Amino acid sequence: MRFQGTVRHERGFFPGVFWLVNRLARDGALTAAQERFRRENNDWFNAAYVTPSEVDPVVYDREVNPGAVAWFKSSATHLIERVDGYLEILSAHGVVCERVESTDPGRVVYEDEHQVVVVPRG
Repeated sequence: MRFQGTVRHERGFFPGVFWLVNRLARDGALTAAQERFRRENNDWFNAAYVTPSEVDPVVYDREVNPGAVAWFKSSATHLIERVDGYLEILSAHGVVCERVESTDPGRVVYEDEHQVVVVPRG
């Protein structure tokens, strides 16, 4: 399962929900309450699961794994439940997101108990 924007990034991928909210923060667009939510929940996510690029530095390398993106495993409900707050922030800023589900999202380049990183097919 993946939560992503509906507009492709210039590099060809659909940005995920965390990327999109973090971009709004970098642009200074978040309210104080939204920034507090983002910081607290980003910290929680960082503590709750592994950042794939810390395990494998080339997992998101554009040459090695072009277009690689992370997907939640459907069993990671404790992580997925926290996404709603991010979606609310994006909605408040007019950023459209979609929930995508697939049993075969692409070539797996990283996997742990909560997530996979895949290079989309075709």
